[in-house]
Amino acid sequence: MADTAVSEMPNNTRKPRTTRKALKAKTPSTNEANILAGTVSEAAPSPIPTGPGSDPAKENHESLSQPRTSPKKAAKASRKQSKAAKETQSSFEKDLQEMEEKLQALRLEKEKTEEMLKEKEEILKLKEEELEFKGREQDKLHMELKKLQKLKEFKPTMAFPIIPSQKDKKKKGGPEMKRPSPPYVLWCKDQWNQVKQENPEAEFKDISTILGAKWKNVTAEEKKPYEDKYQAEKEAYLQVMAKEKRESEAMHLFEEEHKQKTAMELLEQYMQFKQEAEKDNKKNKKEKDPLKPKQPMSAFFLFTNERRAALNAQNIKSALEVAKITGEEWKNMTEEQKGPYEEMAKKNKERYMQEMEVYKQQKEEEAAICRKEEEEMMKLQKHEAFQLLKKKEKTENIIKKTKEIEKKKKEEKKLADPNKPKRPASSYILFSKEARKNLLEERPGINNSTITALISVKWKELSEEERKVWNDQAAEAMEAYKKELEEYNKSVAASIQD
Repeated sequence: MADTAVSEMPNNTRKPRTTRKALKAKTPSTNEANILAGTVSEAAPSPIPTGPGSDPAKENHESLSQPRTSPKKAAKASRKQSKAAKETQSSFEKDLQEMEEKLQALRLEKEKTEEMLKEKEEILKLKEEELEFKGREQDKLHMELKKLQKLKEFKPTMAFPIIPSQKDKKKKGGPEMKRPSPPYVLWCKDQWNQVKQENPEAEFKDISTILGAKWKNVTAEEKKPYEDKYQAEKEAYLQVMAKEKRESEAMHLFEEEHKQKTAMELLEQYMQFKQEAEKDNKKNKKEKDPLKPKQPMSAFFLFTNERRAALNAQNIKSALEVAKITGEEWKNMTEEQKGPYEEMAKKNKERYMQEMEVYKQQKEEEAAICRKEEEEMMKLQKHEAFQLLKKKEKTENIIKKTKEIEKKKKEEKKLADPNKPKRPASSYILFSKEARKNLLEERPGINNSTITALISVKWKELSEEERKVWNDQAAEAMEAYKKELEEYNKSVAASIQD
């Protein structure tokens, strides 16, 4: 039986080998190999349990059914396992390193974002300050606009009399006296029609040349009525011009004085209106003097200023919260803790009192200087007022004198006899008349001032013999005038006797 069992065993063992070789294609994975290796290594030293119910034939059969592994295959499997373990360890280290790098990048990003947030907070603070400043400026501009709108309502109560000037009077068609025509022009007016009839085809230039040639042959006796007429018109013209000149000067002074008066009255009204407008728009608070020393802080406020920085660091930035916390802390403080702040406040108060004394002295000095300046301004204003008063008196005297002169001239005109002979012209006037005619013929369109200058030059260039002709004419005219005056005086005396 035993021999048969032993002889049968190899047959039993050989048959399953062929079946196991077919199952060899199924290779375990690396993780399964590791698990199997761990279980084998753990199970290897432990003894095989043998119970009472264990069957040795079954166990033998099971052991024979297990695949047999050679030592080379086991070494390869262990190498594979160690290689896989190394690969897993290296991949884990790589993952760990990548995670650390990502964490570092996140930390840097966090720092950058914190810095950006701080910058944005600072920018927001600056913008808030700008908006507050702009708001204050806008309020100021609004106040200024209100003042300007109030000043626009200014309406002067005084009347502005319009004084027409001399030019306006002339433009409106007042009686304007023309410059008198010389004797030659008067003679030409009388002779023009006659010459035109004699020469109907002649033009203006031809007629004027004919008249010029005729005027040279006209005697002194024929010229005399024209010259007398010219002299009479000239005297009347000069009188009127002198009168108008005096009147214009007087009116100019009067206008200036009146303008000054109206300007002063207008300025007074405007200043009064401005003061009333400022009173309406004025705020209760007075403007602070920048030079005035600031009042020192109390001990409590010194303590709060010192604590504010620490509280701001704790993100307590509200003024009310800071005041509440510091107030409670100040109440709980002892006298020894309050001592240094009270001493500092005392020193600041002493310094403030000294600065206030210096400030008061400066203000008193400034007030004294202002009083002196006001006194000097008053003196200047009084001086200007006296000057205006003198000017006014002067204008009044001029107007009075002009009126008196006008009255006298009117009386003289009434008393003057039209039959009284007129004084003849001098030798220079006779020469100037002749020279003027020649110059006008030679240089048509010449200016009057240049003509008078040329006449005076020619008169100076004349010799004694040439002047004698004009002197003789003037002497003859004077003798005739004397005879006429004697006859006139005799006739006047006879009329008085009758």
